[in-house]
Amino acid sequence: MNINLDLKKIALKVATPKQLNGYIGYGHVGAAIQTDAGNVYTGVSIDTACSLGFCAEHAAVAEMLKHGECRVKAFVAVDSQGNALPPCGRCRELISQLNKHNRNALVEVQNGVVVSLAQLLPYDWKEHLPNPW
Repeated sequence: MNINLDLKKIALKVATPKQLNGYIGYGHVGAAIQTDAGNVYTGVSIDTACSLGFCAEHAAVAEMLKHGECRVKAFVAVDSQGNALPPCGRCRELISQLNKHNRNALVEVQNGVVVSLAQLLPYDWKEHLPNPW
């Protein structure tokens, strides 16, 4: 499996750490999502002193949804040095709930290691419920 290297480069472009004030930093992680339609959406992490921030993948998902898309082909998150980071459980779950086909999305979990989202969610609780799609 392979992720388009451009997707990782796009994520790196937005991973530019900044400190807004003593409580909030952002951009330590950048994410890029490629949809089935071929569009790419990006997001940055927001880190707060009291854990109210959110992940770069969530920001990219919001941008994608704003444009009326929900089917993910591939996604990646990187630190400011361009190293791939695995999505947290919250991000995995969010992307899997957007569309049942997103379980086939490819994600780089560490440099050079690409797996499907289904591999990161081997016992998906949604498989045991009536199909809401």
